[in-house]
Amino acid sequence: MAASGLWRLRRPLAAAFSSAATAAGGRPSPPEKLTVRRQAEGVRNIVLNNPQKRNALSLAMLQSLREDLLHDVKSKELRVIIISAEGPVFCSGHDLKELSSEDDVKYHSQVFEICAEVMTLIQKLPVPVIAKVNGLATAAGCQLVASCDIAVASEKSQFATPGVNIGLFCSTPAVALGRSLPRKVALEMLFTGEPLSAQEALMHGLISKVVPEDKLEEETMKISHKICESSKSVLALGKATFYRQMSQDLDTAYKTTTQVMADNLNLRDGQEGIEAFIQKRKPVWSHSQDKKK
Repeated sequence: MAASGLWRLRRPLAAAFSSAATAAGGRPSPPEKLTVRRQAEGVRNIVLNNPQKRNALSLAMLQSLREDLLHDVKSKELRVIIISAEGPVFCSGHDLKELSSEDDVKYHSQVFEICAEVMTLIQKLPVPVIAKVNGLATAAGCQLVASCDIAVASEKSQFATPGVNIGLFCSTPAVALGRSLPRKVALEMLFTGEPLSAQEALMHGLISKVVPEDKLEEETMKISHKICESSKSVLALGKATFYRQMSQDLDTAYKTTTQVMADNLNLRDGQEGIEAFIQKRKPVWSHSQDKKK
């Protein structure tokens, strides 16, 4: 590729990753709420809301995201969570200004620790979490996409881990990438910083679906509404079991899931679903962890 063409490809990545290091004189004030939470019909939308800084995962942004994820999470009214973003960049990763030498190592560790907490929290939540991506996701922003249970992206979206190019290897994003992508694909992203297109990300398993930009909302809500048709308690059990067995050897995984299948049948909603199927009617879910009577 010609040098000019390569620069055109890298320029948006460089702009996104370096956004937090912009001089204070030209930087607009951040919005009052770094994340916006809305909920209707079982679907919670959490919007990263700092497009002026390309939705960088500052400490404050991570704390706000964690709060929105955990808010009333056990409620039967909450069935699925969607994470999306304002602006052309889904998330540019950590705020590099917070990682400068002006702050001490203790503060830097706090940023990385809460980031890891948020990423692992997503998989521990009792409801599915969907990333709705419409733009660039880099570094910890790419990690956020990889950490979600499902990811739907527009055709224009790109995914990259360009930390190596500024001397900060994306070691924590590598945890999520290494569990979502084939090893050699993940390592090429980490070693070169070059982006994956939406179609490449789909092909390698980083995301679930690619749709035209004007269909992104429709497709994401279609998946969300389908999830809402099922029992929350059954989905919670299934999600927790899926992630638990992934780290086990084959025999242990089958032992674990065999017991869970029996436990599932013992739930009130487990029996309700089977009875409804036999009786050819729509199930009436309790969404509770109650055992069958």
